[in-house]
Amino acid sequence: MHKNENKLSIVIITFNEEKNIARCINSVKEIADEIIVVDSYSTDKTKDIALDLGAIVIENKFEGHIEQKNIALQKANYTWVLSLDADEALSDKLKNKIQEIKKNPTADGYTMNRLTYYCGRWIRHTGWYPDKKLRLVRKDLAQWCGINPHDRLELTNSNNIKHINADILHYSYFTLNDHLNQLEKFTQISANELYKYKIKPNFWHFFIKPLHKFINHYIYHAGFLDGYEGFQISMISAYGVFLKYAKLRELYKTNK
Repeated sequence: MHKNENKLSIVIITFNEEKNIARCINSVKEIADEIIVVDSYSTDKTKDIALDLGAIVIENKFEGHIEQKNIALQKANYTWVLSLDADEALSDKLKNKIQEIKKNPTADGYTMNRLTYYCGRWIRHTGWYPDKKLRLVRKDLAQWCGINPHDRLELTNSNNIKHINADILHYSYFTLNDHLNQLEKFTQISANELYKYKIKPNFWHFFIKPLHKFINHYIYHAGFLDGYEGFQISMISAYGVFLKYAKLRELYKTNK
């Protein structure tokens, strides 16, 4: 067996993540053979914290979530790569499962659940859990795809994927303002991408899709079981759909 065959690279992309990066790195140190942080020239202490914790930091101009994550993937030196966001961390159960897989991998990629901490509450319904993600992959068989900012990791030329029934812990939004600020950024990125693809918004996008989004989160995915936070997530998600297409409409008006 090649000496690097069962070694694991952890890759993380960052920009101004000084509040999160230490928690993320500390959660993987026991299982990582290297930790690579691809940073978009942070202006806070992200880089210093990552270096102090033993990570390799590579600075690269941000050109999109998908592009940046593919760069991070390619920078990995080992066969196996676990890709995380800076606001994520591994649960102890997931860490132990990955340690076992390192010794004897039986698939080319592994999915895992993602459990989100939102405004003081772990969200276990509302379409946010189990939120299955492919994150542990053979480097030579994987790439990031999707439409920014909604990236997804996929395997190329292999369907050999297994599921790990354990959680990535996602520390997302601590306040309502955190969520709304991110919504503002992400809806603009989405609108710009849709404009590139010449998607034109209509009645369906402005009225039906937001309504469907709310019903999907709050009723179909039992958001009501997550209390007020489940209702808030459902409302903001629906508003986000409307806002994305409203911004797309503005782009068409501005660029006539």
